[in-house]
Amino acid sequence: MSVGERIRRLVPAALAVLLATVLAFVAEYPVSAAGAEATAKQFSFTEEPIALPPGYDQQPMKTLRQVNPAYYKIRSWISSVGAGVALNDLVGHGRGDGMCIVDTRTDEVVVTYAPTAPEQDRFTPFTLDPAPLPVDATMAPMGCTPGDYNGDGRMDLLVTYWGRTPVLFLATSGATTPARAAYKPVELIPNATPDGRYHGPQWNTNAVAVGDFAGCGHPDLIIGNYFPDSAVLDPHGPKNVQMPNSLSSANNGGGVHVLRWVGATSGADPSATYVEDKNAVPFPNSAGWTLAIASADLTGTGLPDVYVANDFGHAFMLHNVSAGGVIKFDTVFGERTPTTPKSFVLGNGSFKGMGVDFGDLAGNGRFDMMVSNITTAWGLEESNFVWINQAKDGAAMKKDEDAGDAPFVQRAQQLGLAWTGWCWDVKMADFRNDGHQEVVQTDGFVKGDIDRWPWLQEMAMMNDDLLSNPAMWPNVGPGDDIAGDQSAAFYARNADGKYVNIGKKIGLGVQIPTRGVAIADTTGTGRLDFALSRQWGPPAFYANTAQDLGKSLDLTLVRPSADSQAQPGTGLEMAGTPAYGTTVTIRTADGRTQVSQLDGGSGHTGKRSFGVHFGLGAAAGPVAVHLTWHDSQGAFHTQDTQLSPGSHTLTLTDGIQEAPVR
Repeated sequence: MSVGERIRRLVPAALAVLLATVLAFVAEYPVSAAGAEATAKQFSFTEEPIALPPGYDQQPMKTLRQVNPAYYKIRSWISSVGAGVALNDLVGHGRGDGMCIVDTRTDEVVVTYAPTAPEQDRFTPFTLDPAPLPVDATMAPMGCTPGDYNGDGRMDLLVTYWGRTPVLFLATSGATTPARAAYKPVELIPNATPDGRYHGPQWNTNAVAVGDFAGCGHPDLIIGNYFPDSAVLDPHGPKNVQMPNSLSSANNGGGVHVLRWVGATSGADPSATYVEDKNAVPFPNSAGWTLAIASADLTGTGLPDVYVANDFGHAFMLHNVSAGGVIKFDTVFGERTPTTPKSFVLGNGSFKGMGVDFGDLAGNGRFDMMVSNITTAWGLEESNFVWINQAKDGAAMKKDEDAGDAPFVQRAQQLGLAWTGWCWDVKMADFRNDGHQEVVQTDGFVKGDIDRWPWLQEMAMMNDDLLSNPAMWPNVGPGDDIAGDQSAAFYARNADGKYVNIGKKIGLGVQIPTRGVAIADTTGTGRLDFALSRQWGPPAFYANTAQDLGKSLDLTLVRPSADSQAQPGTGLEMAGTPAYGTTVTIRTADGRTQVSQLDGGSGHTGKRSFGVHFGLGAAAGPVAVHLTWHDSQGAFHTQDTQLSPGSHTLTLTDGIQEAPVR
């Protein structure tokens, strides 16, 4: 036998030894940075009870959903999503202290107030009722996204479902407080119901992004569906349902629908009209298993780009090239170098994208991204993504994206944010007001008593040709557990500037799988609180009780209401309609730059409030502020101003006008 042949035969064994060594090293490698104890002492949160509707806790609470017969053996898997939470200003008083909760235990949407809300913002909690629209037992709510969808200055609620298209609950002009009767349910996608039953598309929605994607000064929608249109929750439905057709490049999902705002009315019988721009997303990128969507204006043109996080397949970065009032995106990709793993190239990743958020993580006035994936050690161990923006400025980003390039590099491990668990929603925010972003991330999958990770690992080696058939999946039913003991994470910077997970040290160690994260200044004091939704568990609210917080700049950004009769401060009227698409860049006296935006709704099933918040630390004096926005006629504006620390309400037309403090 020749020397070359001997070497060739030794290669497989050598590779096996190398792989075992690498895996052992990874298992022993510290997945979190040092200094957790000292870092945790800077934060303090108190979990406070959430008011629920009268008698709510006395009704039966479910731990499982009914499912299509083809899904019965994996019914716990199919029942593993849907818990959602949002914080926003529902009463019109300028504080993000209203809550909209999707509770999987009852399959109801609860509207209530934050525990920190002052007396004048409190009301009797209630559940939304879509009647007379047809909603039956084969459907379940999956998310609630507050927003002013008809531009009348009153906060509405968009509820998404499995089994049907979304429903808009539009606030009526005569309502004086949030209540079931204060909202009119309206079909987002009109469909005929001659017999009182639902006959529209069977969408299975798990993600919503709201933004001014057309650049016309109104809230457009991107709806992300997980399963393709099918009777997922119908126990008597046809067995033509399916699962992803690949573990890493599935393209048989429900995908995204881009809906453009075209008109609305206000008053006692409000309406909002949308049309679908069917060619907005390139066809090859339109049929993923979508779990999260986020957007931000990366180019400074007022047209937000979009990141679509897909499970079991590639996520996509969509460059906004909308023109003439029609929404249009091009797909852009990162660059791969000889040392870059394929999944660390933006747009080519095969990880299980389950949450995404834009934020200024690097603290340099440019938007970065964090994406949640499955990151459990010895359990489909992937990595979260932290995409750091490499463009010099918006003009450079536009030039790159116009050429098809997305100038981001993946730095999760270097920052200490790579490995958490079975991750879902993720949000960045400055809870200490020191000018640095913290990260809240939900975690956990199916809670039970029997560890089924080995079965899942075997499934990961399955031939893709078999994967779409639910019968080929391992059993995941009542009693089975996959990452069920994982708790929500809270990442903060240690003394070395690296992130460390201090979640358990600040009271987030509850071993119930979590799904959505909502963040808001619920007290109007520049202090951010947050709420979590739990899958098959009660939601949680955490009040920020830390001492020695820095100064902050908090902006309420509005356009004039389309309702000429609206009087801010009466009924449910806010100071105006949210200025969707507005981006704010600040520079403090000590030379630091930050960027943020009015986030109309992004991520998985958690929705932050519309307040734009900046932590200033000990910075003194006025803050230089640069704003970009579209007015209600679609004209694009930019303006510089100076603002003192504290809270400001700015009305944006062809210029900036500060409203008096209410």
